[in-house]
Amino acid sequence: MEKYANANGGSGVAAYEIGETFIRVRFVQGGVYEYSYASAGPKHVEAMKKRAQAGKGLSTYISRYVRDQYVSKKDE
Repeated sequence: MEKYANANGGSGVAAYEIGETFIRVRFVQGGVYEYSYASAGPKHVEAMKKRAQAGKGLSTYISRYVRDQYVSKKDE
C-alpha cells in the first residue's frame, strides 16, 4: 500500500492500493476496505483513485458517496 499524502491534514485515510477495478483503503483507526466496480461502481472507484493519487479529498468522498459500498478486508 502507498501512504496517503493527506495534503489537507486530518484525513482518516492512512494508505491506499489501486488495482484495475478496485481501490483498497486503510484507515487511520484501522481496517482495510475494498471499493470495487462491483460494490461501488466504476464511476466512484475511478473518482476515488484520482483523489488518492492527488493526496486529498478521499476521506470526504468516501463519507459522502460510498460509505457502505465496500468489502472489508483483513487488516493487512
